[in-house]
Amino acid sequence: MQTSNRLLDDLAKVAGGAASSLAGLKDDAQALVRQQMQRLLDDADLVPRDEFEAVKAVATKARTEQEKLEIRVRALEKQLGGKAKSKSSAKKAKSKAGAKAKPRAKKA
Repeated sequence: MQTSNRLLDDLAKVAGGAASSLAGLKDDAQALVRQQMQRLLDDADLVPRDEFEAVKAVATKARTEQEKLEIRVRALEKQLGGKAKSKSSAKKAKSKAGAKAKPRAKKA
């Protein structure tokens, strides 16, 4: 009985040693992965969060200003609509009259 008991004790020690070795390997693997991820993030040239938020705020403000200006331009175009059309019609008529003029003779 003593031999089987001793055999079981040896097996328990080996299993305990293997478990602690595996735990150590797990910790080493996690540390290695963490180092690789940190290296990748450092090389990625990422923007800090506060800088991103600042640029985002500037872009949002610029977009709202652009929308306001678009509304203003449409209103001004509406006001000038009749005047602009009459001027463009006069220019078109003038260019058509010039196109109907006699073509010049080519010099030989």
